[in-house]
Amino acid sequence: MPRRKADALPFRPFAEDAGVQTFAGFSIENGTRRIALHGSLDLTRDREGLRQAKALKTLLDAVVAVLESEDLPDAVPDEPETAEPVRNPFA
Repeated sequence: MPRRKADALPFRPFAEDAGVQTFAGFSIENGTRRIALHGSLDLTRDREGLRQAKALKTLLDAVVAVLESEDLPDAVPDEPETAEPVRNPFA
């Protein structure tokens, strides 16, 4: 799935294993059991910083809403998301 810009919400948390939401150098990878956060993001004290902060807040509010709506286990197993090995396209 192609990367989406911060304005391309809605990001449906835990809905699929391939989506990525990006905010400058910061990415949020969607998964059915976990959401991974990578990189860094500078929220500047200007209109662009406010726009990015609001987009990030909207995404995290959606994550919290999904989590609050479910009967959650104490912890998710630390095993890979998929049992299928991924073929190296460069091999």
